[in-house]
Amino acid sequence: MLSLYVASTELKAGKTFISAGLAATMQSLDYATCVYKPVQTSGIEINGFMQSPDLTYIKTIDPYIETYFTYLFKSDCEPLIAAEKEHESIDIELIVQEYKNITEKYDCSILDGSNGIMSPLTSGCTTLDLLKLLHVPLLLIITPSPEAINNALLILNLASSRGIKIRGAIINNIPEFSNSVKITSIPRIIEEYTDAKILGLVNRLEDKFNPNDLITSILNGIDIESVFGIKIAKLDLS
Repeated sequence: MLSLYVASTELKAGKTFISAGLAATMQSLDYATCVYKPVQTSGIEINGFMQSPDLTYIKTIDPYIETYFTYLFKSDCEPLIAAEKEHESIDIELIVQEYKNITEKYDCSILDGSNGIMSPLTSGCTTLDLLKLLHVPLLLIITPSPEAINNALLILNLASSRGIKIRGAIINNIPEFSNSVKITSIPRIIEEYTDAKILGLVNRLEDKFNPNDLITSILNGIDIESVFGIKIAKLDLS
């Protein structure tokens, strides 16, 4: 079973966009795929029912991708604070058990992260601690910004020092025809100052695109075999 935790250097980095693209692509390659979000903050109430905005977005890309969450909070605070505001507590053992129950049904499972990797889930457990318990490799999504390099180096080196397997990084939301040194230098710096490899470069898509456009962008811009650490027969054109 293939599994991956997708995190990002900052909010609005396109993490869920890439998660949706990877999930839709793997589904198109005949891998039964699900997306699991252990904790969703910023939940939206519609007609009296709470919905996960991130998982709803993934469903708009491919309605056949199964999605799951364990905790859904209205607040946009860190998970620990969001839970406290709603008089709840996050049970890490429950997340671990649900992860096992969910992922054993699928060929490929993508965990779409919430907040940062050091976000506290309980008084003694951060997202990074959860990743260690789940034994899931990390894929980091980086968007070109003034803070991108600093944030990426901090995240990748911290995760590596804590024994988390780093699958690599993807540069997302690259402006078309951009030759800015701030953008072109990101891959070199990441690979020079961390053990991570850049596995893809994804250009910015228009606001309105169809799922096939996204799958094409993923296949053209990302080394998907390295992302999941497998050889995919359908991609062998030799």
